[in-house]
Amino acid sequence: MNVLIVGASGHVGTLVTPFLKQQHTLRIYDVKPPADATLDYWPGDVGDFENLKRALEGMDLLFYMAMNLQRGDPLAMEHSSFDVNVKGVYLAFKAAHELGITHAVHCSTMSVYDGALDVRYFFDEEMTPDARGTYGFTKRLGEEVCRNAWNRYGISVNSLRMCHPVTREKWLEQARLDTPSIPTDAEDVARLMLGAMEYRNGFQAFLTSGDYENKIMNMGKAKRLLGWEPLARPLE
Repeated sequence: MNVLIVGASGHVGTLVTPFLKQQHTLRIYDVKPPADATLDYWPGDVGDFENLKRALEGMDLLFYMAMNLQRGDPLAMEHSSFDVNVKGVYLAFKAAHELGITHAVHCSTMSVYDGALDVRYFFDEEMTPDARGTYGFTKRLGEEVCRNAWNRYGISVNSLRMCHPVTREKWLEQARLDTPSIPTDAEDVARLMLGAMEYRNGFQAFLTSGDYENKIMNMGKAKRLLGWEPLARPLE
């Protein structure tokens, strides 16, 4: 498929695009170029609707990976969070609809839930997101924009609630047997995304992490619908 990835020049995009490009033709839409100079790069801001729409021409799938990177002034950070995590998602889906694109993947986060992840068990995706901080709250709103894209435009969307994607080396440094691992190995994240590109059934949210024993969260839905589960294991 021809895939436009919005915001793939950041940390997550840099980790997963080497795997994604093996199976799909990628175009990267971002304010800065990706680390991989071989990728098709289209410079642009998520708030520029006309430019975003032009970048989506000829694409089969929208992949929204952008996240707020604003640091420093708290008010500026709040503005940026709403612009990237809510407004940008809305504009991307509007552009996709006008071009006849019918499927999308959205990078969400387990930060849509309040507090530390290891203080409660996440039994399924129907647990109501309750984040109060700006980042988690705006990602919650972004998921609702995705749900609206299905209800309004008929665009199927898989929203992936991810946990700290890291390189395999970093994951192995942190992982220990019989200890739940919240960070997720980059290759596992890429397999998750590839599965989400294929599965089409309305709006779906998925709990995901490197917790391969499901001690902190039940990831049965991702296994059942996407054929995915984390495969990375500690060396000892």
